[in-house]
Amino acid sequence: MNFEQISFVVIIAFLIYLFIRKKRAGRIRYIENYAFPSTLKQRVNKKYPHLSDDELNLVLTGLRDYFIICNQAKGLMVAMPSQVIDIAWHEFILFTRSYDAFCKRAIGRFLHHTPTEAMRSPTEADQGIKRAWRLACVKENINPKKPSDLPLLFAIDGMLKIEDGFIYSIDCLDKDSPLYGSGYCASSIGCASGCGGSSDSSGSYMDSASDGGSVDSSCGGSSSCSSGCGGGD
Repeated sequence: MNFEQISFVVIIAFLIYLFIRKKRAGRIRYIENYAFPSTLKQRVNKKYPHLSDDELNLVLTGLRDYFIICNQAKGLMVAMPSQVIDIAWHEFILFTRSYDAFCKRAIGRFLHHTPTEAMRSPTEADQGIKRAWRLACVKENINPKKPSDLPLLFAIDGMLKIEDGFIYSIDCLDKDSPLYGSGYCASSIGCASGCGGSSDSSGSYMDSASDGGSVDSSCGGSSSCSSGCGGGD
């Protein structure tokens, strides 16, 4: 292969990359601006009547976040870490035509739902929740291995006092913390888990998904926390 042929291949590959990146960015904008069915908040409110209108809006923000990270996961299963957002997702699915059209535009495929389920233990989780943790942290510029805060998808059940929710804490293994020995330990999800990311020589987190790049599906080492929703076709 001569220089001209190599240059042509490189240019085509670059154009394909730009097209895919632009398409993914368009899907994210679509999710961010999508108008959910007008009665969706009311349906969630029937399950959780203590929620205010502002809190219900926060639930829908969390649902958007979940769809965005599913978009980033490229067909790999992403766990649903929140009970209240899972209810909103289930209610959205009941608008079958709207949901089907949304999935095709937002994710490129129909996103099937499986009910949330608690993690195997407060400090042990499967690949799906690790992937959810990593991508949710990336979205909110949180270091998944050394988190300073919880991303919304992992914080919302505690914030809204969801009785049957999944409550996560960064410092639940700290004996001086009021949450010691209770809830799910979010910090152990990213700690040495190697979920879809890497560190540079200085140890800082390197994101491969924030710009529409690939997502590593491998996870190893010690593990983590929570539920089991999402999945492919």
